[in-house]
Amino acid sequence: MAEILFILTTIFVAYVVYAVVGDQVADMKAITSKADSHPVKAEAAKTTEVKVVENKTVPRTAKKSSEPVAKAPEADQSSASKSGLRDPATGETASIPTNYRFAKRWIKEAMVKEGLLDKVYKNTELDDEANTKIKTALDGLLQMDKYRA
Repeated sequence: MAEILFILTTIFVAYVVYAVVGDQVADMKAITSKADSHPVKAEAAKTTEVKVVENKTVPRTAKKSSEPVAKAPEADQSSASKSGLRDPATGETASIPTNYRFAKRWIKEAMVKEGLLDKVYKNTELDDEANTKIKTALDGLLQMDKYRA
């Protein structure tokens, strides 16, 4: 009897994990499809100009340089912002959450404290409109020096 109960419990847990992961994947696909479906602004289309350049043949030189070309070190700010977030009160660092559900509590409270969100959302309150507000608020929080790790 215990073995049957163990097997049924294992099947139930596997189903719950499957359902939760499936919902999150569906949410991410819905968010990305809505972001892709927005039309391009007319202003952006006006500013892009195409320059026609004539193709001219240039004689190649067979001379190779013996010194390797030194590349300039890349000082990317995106690498600094991708390292994570730091709680100024406790000094705790956390990775940047990809989903609001998995964000730490202090990150959610910091977005409300800084005025980027109007409240801390519950998981049942998350919809497409709330997710877009959360994404912009998280981007705003990443831009603040106080929260950079």
